[in-house]
Amino acid sequence: MNLLKRVLTAVVLIPIVLLLILRAPTQALALLAGLVALLASHELLKISEGYGIRPALWPTYIFIGVFFLLLAVFAGQGGLLSTIVFSASSAFAACLASFVFLTIVMAREDMTRAFPAALVAVFAFCYIALPMAFLVQLREQYSGALLLLYLLLIVWAGDIFAYFVGRSLGSHPMSPRVSPKKTWEGATASLIASVGIGVTLFNYALPISSALLDVHLIERKDGLFSLQPESRWEIVLLSAVLNVAAQLGDLVESLIKRGAGVKDSGTILPGHGGMLDRVDALLFAAPVLWYYAAWRVMQ
Repeated sequence: MNLLKRVLTAVVLIPIVLLLILRAPTQALALLAGLVALLASHELLKISEGYGIRPALWPTYIFIGVFFLLLAVFAGQGGLLSTIVFSASSAFAACLASFVFLTIVMAREDMTRAFPAALVAVFAFCYIALPMAFLVQLREQYSGALLLLYLLLIVWAGDIFAYFVGRSLGSHPMSPRVSPKKTWEGATASLIASVGIGVTLFNYALPISSALLDVHLIERKDGLFSLQPESRWEIVLLSAVLNVAAQLGDLVESLIKRGAGVKDSGTILPGHGGMLDRVDALLFAAPVLWYYAAWRVMQ
């Protein structure tokens, strides 16, 4: 039954997500990413209660919400200047978060709970909100829509193959203390699947981009129409690194949940758990791909 719910939820959500990342304006994507970040941050803050922390809920929500509102307002610029402004703004926001939350928790009567509350609020911003913002800014890069499609396919393929191969053939636990069901067989299958999907997508990037342009799902700047194909070994390496980052993201979230004695971060997605359970792999992989895209722009 749980597998059926998992499949049905994916069947409903995947087309919607693909339509949004390909067609939606960057401003709308920023607001959607902000909503996801708020939901995932809420789940993380509730998990932190399992560690005896009394989180500062509303200050965290407001800080993250304002950050994404500003991101939406200034989205749509594109180019190198957009990358530089985003980098500086994100670094400033990450530094500012510490001072904001520490100042807010000064008013608490129990001072032993003040620092942990500020700590988990800053962690929620850096661990969840910033990577979700990287996804939005990735959309603004050259061939941004295709890059986002590539990232999602890499993560989804890795997740699917790790799940089914691990269940059917897995016999060597990868990290039994953190996530007993994850196996080296599943991890290897995940890596192979991600590299295969990544190489295939870039091999056919021109016809895929042309097809998406013909049905008005992307604009020309969002596809890859270069006559000079990407280096195959570069894509193999990038896909492998993204897969490793995604698997580490999954393990890190498992570590957080296991320490709090929680199985799922929430119940918002039937068969998939909470929002944080769904984006945990992206939180590590998105900054990696953004850095690659930003480096490519500067060449």
